[in-house]
Amino acid sequence: MARLFRWFGDFRRKKNRGQNGSSCPQPSSRATGPCKSRSSPQTTVAAAASSSRRFDCKSRWSKQYDVCICHAEDDVIYVQDLVAYLELRPHSLRCFLQLRDLVPGGAICTELCQAVRQSHCWVLVISPAFIKDPWCGYQMQQALSESPKANGRVIPVRMQLERKDYPLELRFMFGIDVGKEKENGFQRIKRAILYNLEELCRKNAEEQQHTDTESRTATAGNTADSSGPC
Repeated sequence: MARLFRWFGDFRRKKNRGQNGSSCPQPSSRATGPCKSRSSPQTTVAAAASSSRRFDCKSRWSKQYDVCICHAEDDVIYVQDLVAYLELRPHSLRCFLQLRDLVPGGAICTELCQAVRQSHCWVLVISPAFIKDPWCGYQMQQALSESPKANGRVIPVRMQLERKDYPLELRFMFGIDVGKEKENGFQRIKRAILYNLEELCRKNAEEQQHTDTESRTATAGNTADSSGPC
């Protein structure tokens, strides 16, 4: 537990440095450095706003988290880097982390179950430590019960684990084998999460359009009835 608290402190400091730092220094008025922008600030802002609108819908904000990260204590360093990547702008995904988001004094099983229910999708960091951790197994079962069909909302991430040791419940799902390509694994995980959110918002838009059509039809019918002969 002490190691988890040390990790959390390092995670917060690292996140703050990432938000305040910049990979490209500000150019002086006398000289131009090698770091040049390929697009204007207006273009960059417009592109970011357009991308964010694809994932902005009522259904998304109906839950507290976009993704719940289920992991073992031994994998906390990997999860630290993953969450820092997922929470970057412009998407700023809302991630659930046990150490950061669990309510102090709450029952562990209740808190974990609530986190699963309040998330749109779930990343399961499957490692040898995950297999041995009963709380990881509990979260996995809760996630599978929330999404009984293989619709992509449960995202298995295999890390340092042979295929034969994979949980039986997940062998029918496609997963992400991060292997040694850490950054590429992060990108694939983020794409999977964004795909689920985009599908969620697309279905929400279709339902809203259907509701609006029915409402207009009903209004037109009522108008026609009221204007008919007595």
